[in-house]
Amino acid sequence: MLSPRLLIATTNPGKVREFREMLGGDRFTWDDLSAHKNITPPEETGTTFHANACLKASYYATRLNVWTVADDSGLEVDALGGAPGVLSARWAEVNGAGRGDADNNTFLLRQLRDVPDDRRTARFVCVLALADREGRVILTARDAVEGRVLRGPRGTGCFGYDPLFLVPELGLTTAELPSDQKHKISHRGKALGRMRALMSRAALA
Repeated sequence: MLSPRLLIATTNPGKVREFREMLGGDRFTWDDLSAHKNITPPEETGTTFHANACLKASYYATRLNVWTVADDSGLEVDALGGAPGVLSARWAEVNGAGRGDADNNTFLLRQLRDVPDDRRTARFVCVLALADREGRVILTARDAVEGRVLRGPRGTGCFGYDPLFLVPELGLTTAELPSDQKHKISHRGKALGRMRALMSRAALA
């Protein structure tokens, strides 16, 4: 049976907010890594989102003795052969072009400078993993949202690559969407919906 205490394995406040909103703010005693600043993060050695999500969930579950949900997510750009992919959060850093969201966005735009609009297709992908206290991965969920990378940022309600990611059928970037609408169509929102359904079906919540 899932403990009422659940760790969200991230220090990203945007992700923490989305997890709580989607999995139910009143269903668990929430914790996240901002309260565990002394723990050394694992090396994300996986080559897929699934591998890294499972790695992080197991790692923090065993070290903190708590049920843990972790995600690995990122942007796959077709013109870049699927990059930045699992390196999305560190894309500028691993290429010697800075660090953090602003530098990641600037570097990506530089890479796509000469790519025509019809070839700037991309998708956000999210994989979630839920591990028990022994580090056993109990459930996983995956989803994605298709879109296109713009030539400049739009919107402020966001983090990561949201200001550059246009959802064509809405005519808006994911940074321009209100949170309830974003949850319905985003990679993380849909994956969290899948995870919530799986948890309920398995009588874990």
